[in-house]
Parts: sequence; structure tokens; C-alpha cells
Amino acid sequence: METIGLVLLGWAIVAAMMAVLWLVQRATHDAGVVDVGWAAGLGVLAVFYALLADGAPVQRLVVGLLAGIWSARLAVYVLLNRVVGKPEDGRYQTLRARWTDRGANVQSRFLIFFEVQGLLDAVMSLPFLVVASIAWTSLRWWQYVAIAIWVVAIAGESVADWQLARFRADPATRGTTCRRGIWNYSRHPNYFFEWLHWWTYVVLAAGFAWWPLALISPVLISLFLFRVTGIPATERQALRSRSDYRDYQQTTSVFVPWFCKRARAPVE
Repeated sequence: METIGLVLLGWAIVAAMMAVLWLVQRATHDAGVVDVGWAAGLGVLAVFYALLADGAPVQRLVVGLLAGIWSARLAVYVLLNRVVGKPEDGRYQTLRARWTDRGANVQSRFLIFFEVQGLLDAVMSLPFLVVASIAWTSLRWWQYVAIAIWVVAIAGESVADWQLARFRADPATRGTTCRRGIWNYSRHPNYFFEWLHWWTYVVLAAGFAWWPLALISPVLISLFLFRVTGIPATERQALRSRSDYRDYQQTTSVFVPWFCKRARAPVE
């Protein structure tokens, strides 16, 4: 199948999946399933490209395994820790209330929102297709470096998620900010390792004619994390719900794990 055909068919697959999840959201009134769909959709596309792209088997196997494992871990984590048995994420509660106040058709807006996430999956999966199209019949040395980056990123994100889940499960910490483990060195270590993960595919594709396309995902992730739905929305919600969060902002690195700073003295 030609490359453009693969991309269009892959987009159609995730668009259909997002439509089904929108129906789930309509029945449950919990839009958090879109985050599960976003993560799972990327894995579906990675495996899809690994099966049908025209690259060498070893290249297709590597990208299918790496992206597939990353996607499955993230989707299961989001499902179990943010959706099943949990109230709807505050971000989506805010959207729902805002659209309702404006007299908009809430379900139509959510359908568009879900399908935009599917389109985003199709765009962000392009690095997977690039790697799956490489004809090299053996791995280059820098591709082993890429695999090492993936290991560090997955390990870091898994540890950060585990530490946060344990913190939230403790009734004594309710309403306070997690500063355990990696969270003592970064306010958003899960986002940092998520961002680092995407550089895996840039390095895997280095030297291949289409490798600049692999840059699209790290660039988009940076944009979303710093300017759209990532850090700004998360921190606004944290400031509203946790009295100690402003001190956390003053003492802890926002993104890259780093040593804590001394808190500023209050202005009299």
C-alpha cells in the first residue's frame, strides 16, 4: 500500500475508534475516555504501520514493539487511574460547564473534540511510519542509543506514575501536593519523560531520507505541554484545589528534574 494510503486508512481507523469512545462518553458523562483513546490510538497506528509499511522487518519490528508497549502502558494507566471508578477529570468538567453556560450543543462539541484527538493521533504517528519505512536490514549504532532513550523514558514515566498513584491512594495526603521521589525534583516528571519518549523515533530515523518528519511529534508535544492542555491547565487546576501548590511552584523545577530551590520569603 502507498504511504498516503496507509496514513488515510490509519486515520480512518482511529476516527472510528474515537466515535465509539464518544458514544461511551455520552452514556457515562465522562470524557476522560478520550485520553485512553488518544494513547491507545497511537499504539494501534504503530502496529498498523509495522505490519503494512515497506521497510525492513527489523525496523518495523522495533517501532511496533517500542511504540506498542509505550501506548499500552499509558492507556492502561490512564484507564485504571483516571477513568474507572473516578469522577470526570476536572478539565473536562470545566469544558462541559463552559459549553453548557454558553448554550452550545455539548455533545456535538465533544464529538468534534474526540475526532480532533483522532486527527492528532494520525499526525503524531508519522514518526512510526518513517521508521517502519526504513530499508536498513540491521540496526545502526545510533538506533541502539534510541532504544536506550526509550528505556529511560518508559522507566521514568512508569516510576512517576506509580509514585503519584501511591500518593493519591493515601487518605492522609488528600488535598496536598505530591513531593515524593521524582516529584520532588520536577512538578511534571510524567510530562518530561513523555516528551523524552518521542525523541526515540527521531534518533531511530536519523540518517533516513524522511527523518525530518519524525520531528513533528516532539515539536507538537512541546507545544501542547507548554501552551495548550498540558502544564498550564494542570497547574491552574492544582492552584484551585491545593493550598500548598504555589510554594511547590516556587521551589520545584517545572519540567526537567532538577534540584529544589529555596522558597522565597513572603512579601510583607
